[in-house]
Formats: sequence, C-alpha cells, structure tokens
Amino acid sequence: MKRLKWLGAVLALAGLLTSAACGASGAASTGRRGPVTLRMTIWTANAAHLKLFDQIAAEYIKTHPNVKEIKFDPIPADNYATTLTTQIAAGHRPDLAWIGETSVPDFISAGALRPLNGTLTRTPGYRFGDLSPAATKLWQRGGTLYAYPFSTSPFGVFVNVGLLKQAGQKTPEELIKAGRWNWNTVIAENAAVAARTGKGGLVIRDFDYKAWDNLISLWGGWGAQAWSEDGKTCEFDRPEMIRAMTFLRKAVFTDKAIPAPGTVADFFAGQSAMTITQISRASLLKGAKFPWDLVPLPDGPHGPYAVFGQAGIGVLKKSKNAAVAADFLAFFTNPANSARLAAYFPPARTSQLTAGTLAKSNPLISRAQLQRLVVDGMSKAVVKPVHTDQAEITQTVRAALDPLWQPHSDAGAVLHGVCKKIQPLLGT
Repeated sequence: MKRLKWLGAVLALAGLLTSAACGASGAASTGRRGPVTLRMTIWTANAAHLKLFDQIAAEYIKTHPNVKEIKFDPIPADNYATTLTTQIAAGHRPDLAWIGETSVPDFISAGALRPLNGTLTRTPGYRFGDLSPAATKLWQRGGTLYAYPFSTSPFGVFVNVGLLKQAGQKTPEELIKAGRWNWNTVIAENAAVAARTGKGGLVIRDFDYKAWDNLISLWGGWGAQAWSEDGKTCEFDRPEMIRAMTFLRKAVFTDKAIPAPGTVADFFAGQSAMTITQISRASLLKGAKFPWDLVPLPDGPHGPYAVFGQAGIGVLKKSKNAAVAADFLAFFTNPANSARLAAYFPPARTSQLTAGTLAKSNPLISRAQLQRLVVDGMSKAVVKPVHTDQAEITQTVRAALDPLWQPHSDAGAVLHGVCKKIQPLLGT
C-alpha cells in the first residue's frame, strides 16, 4: 500500500479525497447561480500584478451577474504551500489557487483538483489545442489537465560582460559563434574572473548549497536526473549524476569558479561574473551600471538542454463554486487575457511563445535573447524535479547531500547514500 503522503494526508483529512459518489455531488455545484464570491490564493503582492488581475475580474463580473466579487488573496511565498494546506484543512479553502510545481503532484494524487478539459474545450474561442504540450505536461495525468500553467519561465545565464573583459575573457556571443559555449569553457572563464578581479565567478542563484533541485540547471547537461520518469527509482547514483556532481565539486573547490559554501556574491549587485536563474529576474537589472547579456544554459557532455520553472492555477474540487471558478479560470486564461498576463508571466500558449510577442512585455530582454531561451528552448526543456511527498523528499536529499559540500568528500559515495535514503520514499 502506498505510503500516505504529507500533503495527501492533509487533503484527505480535509475531506478532499473523492469517490465516484462524491464526484456526483461535486457535479451538482455546476448549477449554482448567485450571488457568488470567488477567492483565489496567490503568492504575489505586486501592485501591477494585482491591478491587472482586478481588471480581468471586473470584466468577467460585468458579463456574469451571478458573480458578486472575485478576491485575490496574497499569501507570502515563503510559507505559501503550508498556509494553503492549513486553510484547506480548516475548511477555509479557496475556490482557485496558485500551485507551485513542487506541490502539484500531491494535489493531483489526492484528487483535490477539478479536471479542466471539459470547461476549457467548451469555452468559445479558448483554443485549448494552442496550449503547449511541453508546458502542460506536469499539470496533467492521463491526458486530463488539472491546473493551467500560467507561468513558464526558462532558466538562463545572466552575464556581467564588463567583468569578463576585465579578466581578459571572451564574451558569451563570441563563444556561441565559435561553438564553445559549454560547461568547460564557462568554468574556465569564471575561474579567471575570480582569480584576476577578486569577484565571484558563477552563482547558481537560490541554490546556496541547500536548494539542490536548482542544480538541474547544471546536471541536465550530463543527461542526469534525480529519479526515473515514473518517479519510482532514484538516479542520484547513476554515472551521469556522479560525473555532473564531480564536475561541480571541482568547479567549487579546485577551480574556485563557483563561490564556496558560506560565500555571498550577488550578480545583480555586480559581485559575480555570471548567474543562472529564471529570465523573470531580468527586472533586477533595471538601471544596472554594468553591461550584461542573457544566454542559454551552456552545452554539457550530453549536448544542449533547457530547464524551466512553472506555476499553475487550479480549481479546488470541493469548492462550493467549483463550476463557476472553472469558468472564471477559462476567462482568466483565454487568448486575450493570456497575452495580458504575459507582461509578467511567460505564457503556455504556443501562438504567444514568439520573440515578438514576448519582447513587448520584456523590454530589458532582446528578441534574439527571447528567441534562444524561450522559443527555441521550450521544445527541449524539462521542469525541475518534482514528486509526490516533495517536502519530505527535498529535506531528505538536502541532508544526504550535505557531505558533498566538504572539500575532500567522495561524490560517488555521497550520491549512493542519497539513493539509500530516498528510495523508500519513491517506491510503492
């Protein structure tokens, strides 16, 4: 019997796991009229985001008199998942919720989300077939979409071109044209910057030797992955991962190309030569006092690859207003509103994944940069590692990897140890 997962347990205790009989009860809510108030939990408190959301909601209310109000309820990102599940358990569940990529497997497995295919395909002008297969893969099971991926943001490499030139190194454009934009060259350049300027080299942002899942932006170049596609087998001990992590350790402790544990070097403050992060961080470069570039992840031994992070919107199946909430989601993410949301969140629609469209809402990033990272990268991109019971797995991997960040540890031994710890959490 499959071990009860932490989020699944919370959702089950809240009465969200549904049988066929309960499904019939949920279907009865489709006839709910008004007055209806909808609440969507989100993790942004950005004034521009909220203004746009309120505008879209007001337009929906005008043509749906049974809907009295649509509230957007910001919850701090740091404790969003915990707060949301606490609300659900307390019976204060929202009608719609933003869901992070790491939480969606638990929500789907627990049967907490209302299937969206029917509503979206029946909505006139929605163009359900326009949704990118790569963008929607994580958010569906068996061809059924359970949450709409409203934000699909690729990881790229931001580069302080000034620091590279100061250290006598080639620019990314020069390396790309020469066919030498690869991990070996990138580490060599960052080692030179660190040695000659005293600044940091390459920073994998938000990793900080704790958030190990961000390392997919490196190990993807070796064709490594945390676990098998079906999620049942640990692959930290596979040769590809061992080679990738050995390369990373050498870059940190021997080449000094990546700041060591305990060292802070903020790229956006001009303290490092390169950083790997999502393209949405480009806004931090507004008014930057140094020349910069944004390029794809370097090729690895396995060849070119791409990584993106995602967030979705789901409808809670047990919401008293589930049908109305699903209808609002269809309006909120229709082609016209998806284009408006693209000002802040890279869209999931194939027709809108063009350099021209994206450039209108990303003034700091050029069309050429967007073409490389978003348009060209989407077809080969993978999402960060996610699994049911993600919270426990994440903490277990983090603890098991701690010895890897010591100067004289054995990568192979540490990674075999990771698998011994998490294999019981992955299998059935």
